[in-house]
Amino acid sequence: MIKILKSRESGFDQQLTETLAFEENSASAVEVVVDEILAQVRMHGDSALIELTNKYDKTSLSSINDVTVHSSDLDSFVETVDDDVIKKLTEAAARIENYHQRQVQSSWSFTDELGNRLGQKVSALARVGLYVPGGKAAYPSSVLMNAIPARVAGVKEVVMVAPAPNGVLNPVVLAAAQIAGVDRVYKVGGAQAIAALAYGTQTIDKVDKIVGPGNAYVALAKKKVFGAVGIDMIAGPSEILIICDGKTDPDWVVMDLFSQAEHDELAQSILISNDEVFLNLIQKRVTELLPQMPRRAVIEKSLRDRGALILVDNLSEACEIANRIAPEHLELSVEEPRPLIEKIENAGAIFIGKFTSEALGDYCAGPNHVLPTSGTSRFSSPLGVYDFQKRTSLIEVSESGARELGSIAAKLAREEGLEAHARSAEKRYQP
Repeated sequence: MIKILKSRESGFDQQLTETLAFEENSASAVEVVVDEILAQVRMHGDSALIELTNKYDKTSLSSINDVTVHSSDLDSFVETVDDDVIKKLTEAAARIENYHQRQVQSSWSFTDELGNRLGQKVSALARVGLYVPGGKAAYPSSVLMNAIPARVAGVKEVVMVAPAPNGVLNPVVLAAAQIAGVDRVYKVGGAQAIAALAYGTQTIDKVDKIVGPGNAYVALAKKKVFGAVGIDMIAGPSEILIICDGKTDPDWVVMDLFSQAEHDELAQSILISNDEVFLNLIQKRVTELLPQMPRRAVIEKSLRDRGALILVDNLSEACEIANRIAPEHLELSVEEPRPLIEKIENAGAIFIGKFTSEALGDYCAGPNHVLPTSGTSRFSSPLGVYDFQKRTSLIEVSESGARELGSIAAKLAREEGLEAHARSAEKRYQP
């Protein structure tokens, strides 16, 4: 079912490399479709959006009005959702907002010794587009995690797009949109929704940035429109890596592995431990507990193709391998987790101690669950308020500063062969 790898055995590095690798749909086939969709929406706007939505989501729309849900209409969906679900969504939203309030950056400036005023103006993006997946599952949590930081940042308008197969969108997703302060929802998805947000249509205004995960078509569309708009990241399959000393309840660990594997067949669940007996027990419990899971087939394929149990000599080695993998989610399920934190350099989020399941981070702990995948935590960070703010440099040069800085700039400009630059700097103190 799920294989055991041993770090000290010959060929481990190759085995790990093969486990981490994955292939999605044929890139060339996906690219042809995405290029055509982007071109159609860019050229024909609403009419192309309606045609493509009818084609891919099995709808029979006649007008863009059929896919538009205004903020004033979102209230009605709250009333259709179980009160306890609304209560939990509201509680999660409050925690997420409280955490992200602490990320807000402010403008700043200072005056140097020459009397020059230098600084940075921080301002919010004007309009943001949020993509919410609607294929294999509905994700109201994604609405909260993407929309709330945008609102905290001060974004003026948050627009949400989500596929609605057969014209129906999950009411819990719409309730989450209302709670998170989304201004407008369009029941469209796929690459066509990304195109509408990036280029604008007769009805949907162009946004400044697109955030949110999607399938291979959505991911490629986001990649292709980058430059016309900003994007958060190119999200790959979900990942969890657990470092465990063998002292956590094995069923807890198994469910944590299952929690990522149930996302889709390409998701990755890896456990690293220095206790071989524990790894064998985990392997046994995976087989025993799997039949209880509603998404058994998905979990089974994910664990078989991309899962692994890795035996190491010690927890320091476990951290070294974790840094190599650079996982989206990293659980430190050990009795003394804090010493290991300093050893971790690459991870989207670190879950500290055996009581901290990754699932809590997905829904309600507070930190964002939109995290870098596919090893990109080596250079990327979780989604946050800073993704919805932009920074503008401020430079105000004094008369004395113009002389001092002008002489420096003129000298360096001539070294680069840029005479106009040099003279522009000199004119301020050599009229």
